[in-house]
Amino acid sequence: MKTIGLLGGMSWESTVTYYTRINELMNQQLGGLHSAKIKLASVDFEEIENYQAANEWEKSGAVLGKEAQQLEQAGADFLLICTNTMHKVVPQIAEYLTIPILHIADATIAELQAQQIKKVALLGTKYTMTQAFYKQKIIDSGIDVWIPNEATIETINQIIFAELCHGKILTESKEKFIEVIEEAIKAGAEGVILGCTEIGLLIQQADVAIPVFDTTEIHSQKAVEQALAE
Repeated sequence: MKTIGLLGGMSWESTVTYYTRINELMNQQLGGLHSAKIKLASVDFEEIENYQAANEWEKSGAVLGKEAQQLEQAGADFLLICTNTMHKVVPQIAEYLTIPILHIADATIAELQAQQIKKVALLGTKYTMTQAFYKQKIIDSGIDVWIPNEATIETINQIIFAELCHGKILTESKEKFIEVIEEAIKAGAEGVILGCTEIGLLIQQADVAIPVFDTTEIHSQKAVEQALAE
């Protein structure tokens, strides 16, 4: 079994889900008392979020690169960044490493293709929804991407940072997300990517009529597959 490096804390709420699901999935595969071999680095999200807000991505990339390097030195065989948004700085983080990074968008695209999705709604932080680092990867794979209008993007971003990152699960916010997904369905979306590791705390498959692609769950599944691969 390979050792999984988890770069987390962005927010810690979703990192808990990663740790739980990877261990659960590993035990399902191997049985007994088996659990995953994990090295975890958890950063102070306030520092990272301040760099995001100030558009100083290279500074957050340097912080995460150094943390990732420590995970490699501690024995991680490959790395997961436990957040969609900070995949923006994957090229910078990779400069600190000799081990591979299991990219969350690549893992998600593989699932979309397996289910033959041609058009997908992408919900996440405003950075993930509007910037090319994530969305363009999906488009380049031959899948159309739908994102909400500007006002809705701001609302979703606010719910993520002001509520979900603090563990607040509000009924009205859940209803707002469902309303946005229904709008996406009318626009032809065949699936919805929960493209922020916190959204899975709010929206589940039972809530909507189209397939839900929870990136935390998909990323965790791919991590276990990679850890067990020869």
